[in-house]
Amino acid sequence: MPSVRRVSAPLSQGTARVPPAPKPPAAVVLGLVLAAGALAGCEYTYDDARAGTVQGTATIAPAPAFTRDPLQQDPVSDAELGDWVSRALPDSTGPVVQADAGLLAAAEVRTISSPVLKTGTYILAIACRSQRRVTFTVRTETLTLVDLGLRCGINRENVIYVSTDSVLAVRVEARTAANYAFRVYRLG
Repeated sequence: MPSVRRVSAPLSQGTARVPPAPKPPAAVVLGLVLAAGALAGCEYTYDDARAGTVQGTATIAPAPAFTRDPLQQDPVSDAELGDWVSRALPDSTGPVVQADAGLLAAAEVRTISSPVLKTGTYILAIACRSQRRVTFTVRTETLTLVDLGLRCGINRENVIYVSTDSVLAVRVEARTAANYAFRVYRLG
């Protein structure tokens, strides 16, 4: 095993070796005390801009808010379908050229065809009600315009442009029982 020398050159006569100076522990302690004092001076204040709030009063934390009630996403029956559609898809501003709504069984796929649509811009409004996503695919004879797995409880509107007179095929698919609704209306 190789040996390591502590001194690389012999010391000359008359030169004394000075031991390294010890680190002053007081400086380290002083630095820690100053850092702790700076952090102790920090305070969180909250101003919600309400009139009449008094500084220094305790605030009670609000009860936790539930983000979504899963039972509100269960599909409705055919008797309740009309009420759900009117809430999920409010009235449109343009003339409705196609609309449909229904109840899908688990793993059911339904395809609905529109009448011939003239060239122009349309809005497709879709909604669903289920514990899972519902897939909406909208096609013309040659082109897929929308292919969307919609998380239920969120309504969606897509602007579509039909470049030639076409029939839309709306394909709706669900893995679990679901309600679906869609409307196609002309823009402008």
